[in-house]
Amino acid sequence: MTATILVAGIGNIFFSDDGFGPEVVRHLSSSEEPALPDDVRLVDYGIRGMHLAYDLLDGYAALVLIDALPGHGDPGEVVVLEVGPDDLGGGGELDAHGMGPVAVLSNLSALGGEMPPTYVVGAQPLQVGEGIGLTAAMMAAVPQAAQAVRSLLVDRLCGSLATNPAPRRTE
Repeated sequence: MTATILVAGIGNIFFSDDGFGPEVVRHLSSSEEPALPDDVRLVDYGIRGMHLAYDLLDGYAALVLIDALPGHGDPGEVVVLEVGPDDLGGGGELDAHGMGPVAVLSNLSALGGEMPPTYVVGAQPLQVGEGIGLTAAMMAAVPQAAQAVRSLLVDRLCGSLATNPAPRRTE
C-alpha cells in the first residue's frame, strides 16, 4: 500500500527550538515507539521546503506538519491546528533555498498540485536563536506532540481515507 498521509517534520536544528519538528519525527520513528499505520509516510524535511512541495505533488489524502509555532501559548505548549487555503495569506514566493510551510502550501497550485486537508502539530518555542538542541520546555513537549500526531492519525485521518481519496497531480 502506498502512503496516503504525509507527516512532515519542519525546522532548523541549528536554531534551538526551531528544530522541534525534526525532533518529534525522530521520536515517532524511534524503535521504542509503536509503528505508525502503513498508510503514513513520516519524513524529516528540516528546512527543505522545496522538497516538501515536490513530494506533495504526488498527492496525499492528508498532511500533518510538525513545527515550532511562535505566538501560540506558553513555551512548550502543544497545539493542533487545522489549516486551509484561507489561512495562508500571501504565503511567499517559490524559493529553492528557503521555503517555509506557508510558502510551500501557498504555491502548490502553481506547481500543479492541490493542498490536501492539512493539520499542524506544534509548540510555542522559548528560543530560536543560534544553538543546537531544544530547550527543556520544548524537549518536554516532544512526547506530547508525538502523541498528538498519533491521536490525529487514529481519531481523525486514517478512518476518513475511504471517503477522502488523495488528490492527484494535475498536468
